[in-house]
Parts: sequence; structure tokens; C-alpha cells
Amino acid sequence: MTETRLANRAVIRLSPTEAGEDVAAFLQGLVTNDVIGTLPAYAALLSAQGKAMFDFIVWPAEDGQLLLDCEAAHAQELVKRLSLYRLRRKIAIEVDPTLVVCWQAEPREGAAADPRLPDLGARWIAPLDENTGVADDAWLAHRLSLGVPEGRDELGDILWLETNAVELGGVSFTKGCYIGQENTARMNWRQKVNRRLVVVPLDRSDEKRRKAAYPQLGLAIDHLRVEDITPDIAPGWMALAEGQS
Repeated sequence: MTETRLANRAVIRLSPTEAGEDVAAFLQGLVTNDVIGTLPAYAALLSAQGKAMFDFIVWPAEDGQLLLDCEAAHAQELVKRLSLYRLRRKIAIEVDPTLVVCWQAEPREGAAADPRLPDLGARWIAPLDENTGVADDAWLAHRLSLGVPEGRDELGDILWLETNAVELGGVSFTKGCYIGQENTARMNWRQKVNRRLVVVPLDRSDEKRRKAAYPQLGLAIDHLRVEDITPDIAPGWMALAEGQS
């Protein structure tokens, strides 16, 4: 059995229900990244204060549709949140149970490199096949080995730039307005990203700064001040520029 399916992920489909409705333009005004350009793209829906609520990967689909590769545990909540902003637009927003998210560490024909970091591996969306094994444990270990946080438990209620969104390609500073954009843009302009999410050995984790723990892997994710992030725990892709502390 091929173990590639991520059971902890779900797929939300956004579809126009009338000719002329533009799904990409709708999402463009809500999320942190450019979804009219090259896809897949990593993005988030933030609070008005610029804090992470939902992160996801946006995929293109046929006939002007878009697919969101998101946390299964919060997929229905994301559907409800997006539906609040739909107003009278003719767009259907619903979880598609016929599709699944798949992943493998090595490149794969027909798949895309993870838009956050190529080393995260290959990712694709496929029809549900019960013969496809689950790869969630392997994905978790691989992702944490590269120091990449994701999901509500790890990112929730953290300012988007403190989740390493710049380095992981999760924000555009040229796309125009979106929810939480004002505070996010101000932090970037002032270079005032004072804290970061970092994967650390569990025995070095500070409970007061901890967002999530994975005892089976001996790891935790802490929300640390930049000056407390030592070179041995900072992943190679993390930019800790002067002036951020």
C-alpha cells in the first residue's frame, strides 16, 4: 500500500455558480498571498489584528474554481468563515469529500513542490482512494525536521509575520488589501518582528512559550523572542535580520 495520503488535511472547493463570477478575485481580497498569480500558493486568513486563524495552500482547478488544502479538523469552520465574506456573490464554498491531499518527501511527476519550502517535498490533490495509505506521521516528522510550523495548534493567534510567513512564502506585500493587512504591512515596514515560531528539542522548550509539543519526536514549537533564538535551533531558511529584536 502506498502511504501518501494526509488524513489530517481536507480539500475545500470554491466554485462560481454563475457565469462571470470570479472566485480568485473574491479570495484575493481576503487572504495574505497573491492567488491570481502562480499556484499553488501558501496563504492564510487572518484576524483584523493580523493574527493567524487558518493557513492553507491554494490550488488551481478547472473552470475558474480554486481548491484549499487545509486542516481537516477546522475545514468546516473555514468554510463558515469564508461564507461570511461571500455576501451576495455567486460562489459555492464547501468541503469536497471526493478529494484528498497527498504528499511524499521525494519529487514526483505530476505533483508540485511545496510552495513554502521545496525541501518539504512533493504535494498533490487526488481522488479519494481507500487503498492509499496514510502518511501523516511521516509528514509531521519531516516537516518538523525542517523547522516548519503549520495549523491552528502551532500558529493560532500568532501575528502572521511571527509565524515565519515571509521566509515560507505566505505573504505578498504588493497584492493589495486583505483582512489583517494593515498591521502585517506595518510590521514589515518597521522591521518589528520581535518573536518567531521555532522548533526546539522538547527538553529545551519553555512551557510559557510553548505552542505545541510532540513527545514522540522529542520536539516542541516555541514562540520565542528573536534574541533568544540561538543558531543551533534556527533553521537555515530563517532570516533573523538586525533590527528585528
